[in-house]
Amino acid sequence: MNSTKKGRPVVNTAGRPPFLSETERDLIRLANEPGFTRWIEQIKTAGGCAHPIYLSGRTTTADTSGNLLRHYDTASEPGGRLAVRCRNRRESRCQPCSYTHSGDTFHLVRSGLLGGKDVPASVASAPRLFLTLTAPSFGAVHRATDGGPCRLTRDPGNCEHGRPRACGHSHAPDDPDVGQPLCGRCYDYTSHVLWHACAGELWSRTTRAIRRHLATAVGLTQSSLPDVARLSFAKVAEYQRRGAVHFHAVIRLDGPQGPASPPPDWASAELLTKAVRSAVRAVQAPLRHVPALGDREFVWGSQIDVHTIRGPLGGPVTEQAVAAYIAKYTAKSVGDTGGLDQPVTSAEEISLAPVSAHLRALMGTCWRLGALPELQHLRLRPWTHTLGYRGHVLTKSRRYSTTYRALRDARTAHQQGDSPVTGGETETVSEWRYVGSGHTPAESEIAAGVAQDLFDLREIKRILRL
Repeated sequence: MNSTKKGRPVVNTAGRPPFLSETERDLIRLANEPGFTRWIEQIKTAGGCAHPIYLSGRTTTADTSGNLLRHYDTASEPGGRLAVRCRNRRESRCQPCSYTHSGDTFHLVRSGLLGGKDVPASVASAPRLFLTLTAPSFGAVHRATDGGPCRLTRDPGNCEHGRPRACGHSHAPDDPDVGQPLCGRCYDYTSHVLWHACAGELWSRTTRAIRRHLATAVGLTQSSLPDVARLSFAKVAEYQRRGAVHFHAVIRLDGPQGPASPPPDWASAELLTKAVRSAVRAVQAPLRHVPALGDREFVWGSQIDVHTIRGPLGGPVTEQAVAAYIAKYTAKSVGDTGGLDQPVTSAEEISLAPVSAHLRALMGTCWRLGALPELQHLRLRPWTHTLGYRGHVLTKSRRYSTTYRALRDARTAHQQGDSPVTGGETETVSEWRYVGSGHTPAESEIAAGVAQDLFDLREIKRILRL
């Protein structure tokens, strides 16, 4: 029955209270679904993933005699589908999955420093360095300061565009001016974008140069160095406030069989440090000639930090600290410096993007350069949102440590309570297909609550361990 109170209907013409939001109505629908309880269990297993992937299918494991050992089918699941993690590493896209990915990165890096995860503990005695490499300067930018002036210069005048060459102000770390150029017209946006596009090649040349300089230092040829020693590394990329990528890397010197063999007697952290410094200063990555741009060669910035990684009592640069530092940055992206986390498809999107004028200029430069036929091999337009940088956030050499896949498989087996099947060989047959992704409004609220509960539980456990 429709009745009124002070002129407002209690029930609208659709037969439902008018004060319920879309999320509340969706929550009522979801709670009345027959598989609601099981769906919540799936979301808990997925860690409260913000954008789960839904799969439909089955998997069967049997021994060579045809005896069934294990069988699972999504036919009995809500909607005939199973929710799995999206595995997005970006914290801005999915906080629960980024936390898991950061944890995997921590163990991947740590096992290469202390052993574990099928890596021998003897790697802890090998020469190990923590290296930080930055991009060169493409123009003066505002810097965060600790109470002092931002930038001072012996030439107090203005640049050719009428902008002051100095900034006497003090900037806090969260000041929006930090990372912005003093003069956008003086800033070399073309070199910035092209350096990003060639950064992967520059790193590859750097690792080869380190091996070459190391071999020269001990009187060996580069081709004979693998017979006595091997170089392993793990590297992570981080965006600075100016929109330029810089790298943090762990470098380890092993024996000829990798971590399973001890390094040669001449190997030391001091010798490796000298080889790294000399190689970084000497390496260059040329860009093929482009008539509109001329010849260009890209190098590292002048700031080169090399530290020996020591044990827990050896100082601040310890195995735990380095692994945690690298793991933290795998969850970051250009979006954390004010950029975009998704690709752009037109110049109009760049002009409307909610980014700073500096990042918009970098994206616009990337889009324009991507139209040049001579630069098609750099694929700048598909990577405009990353300002031209095409590399993975974390890369490692083959023999550094374990892999992400091995860590995921071990976690899945632990969560499912699987135990090794004994008594002969087995055969597994699986059939899976994608059926959907994401949450409805109510599902999103519930998943966020699950993720928050898991976060609070981790914090409680952390505090109890202190």
